[in-house]
Amino acid sequence: MDPETRRPEIIKVTPLQQMLASGTGAILTSLIVTPLDVVKIRLQAQNNPLPKGKCFVYSNGLMDHLCVCEEGGNKLWYKKPGNFQGTLDAFLKIIRNEGIKSLWSGLPPTLVMAVPATVIYFTCYDQLTALLRSKLGENKTCIPIVAGIVARFGAVTVISPLELIRTKMQSKKFSYIELHRFVSKKVSEDGWISLWRGWASTVLRDVPFSAMYWYNYEILKKWLCEKSGLYEPTFMINFTSGALSGSFAAVVTLPFDVVKTQKQTQLWTYESRKSLIPRLIKIAPACAIMISTYEFGKAFFQKRNVQRQQY
Repeated sequence: MDPETRRPEIIKVTPLQQMLASGTGAILTSLIVTPLDVVKIRLQAQNNPLPKGKCFVYSNGLMDHLCVCEEGGNKLWYKKPGNFQGTLDAFLKIIRNEGIKSLWSGLPPTLVMAVPATVIYFTCYDQLTALLRSKLGENKTCIPIVAGIVARFGAVTVISPLELIRTKMQSKKFSYIELHRFVSKKVSEDGWISLWRGWASTVLRDVPFSAMYWYNYEILKKWLCEKSGLYEPTFMINFTSGALSGSFAAVVTLPFDVVKTQKQTQLWTYESRKSLIPRLIKIAPACAIMISTYEFGKAFFQKRNVQRQQY
């Protein structure tokens, strides 16, 4: 009873359905994981006040976004005084004093980048996996590695210039006409390649993470199915496989993450010596929620497709 025999399920789910499943997973992941990062930023900003123009990293569980501190005193969400004594105290005080919506401060602008990037990434991975399995055979262990590398490479390449533009808009408050002038000037002076500034450091971190994540995820999922005597993975098998493979990839790629973060901002430099635990706390649940929701969505569409064929 080999879980590999379930592969036709992936082929029967259309690319549009994969995009809907990954988009739903992306939104759910960001809603659950973002509060952890908002609280972390508030705690760090309390210990290290943010002057105008200072950069900090904002993570919604899907992507890391470079944000620039603006003027606005205590009105800005990351500058509000809180007198927090720790993580739990920060959660409780933010909810009590500012309302529960404050736990998702700064989220909407980042979703404009993060959701499309996640949809591209997961849909490309599944499409490439199906293609490679049809060409090389079902059991080739290199398939998740190759598909993971190519899918992540593609997603980073598509999103990088858009993220650069988003950061510039946030830091300078450009109008769309001014933004067009800025992009045109940058391209004429430095060439099109300048729009991918920061691409290399992102690729160095994200592509190895992706290769290790998908390889371990597929192996763990298959092993847990075999141990449980199941033909198809359950929600919990997907969740556990995602959390464990994400944690392993996070540990291995930690040096790349520290390099990228320190290049972007100095606010987090003091954390580089003890950044493993915060990285795991963020990545393990994000990976678990995203993959289990995505697989659940695909299974839902698969059942609907089967029912349509029957009727």
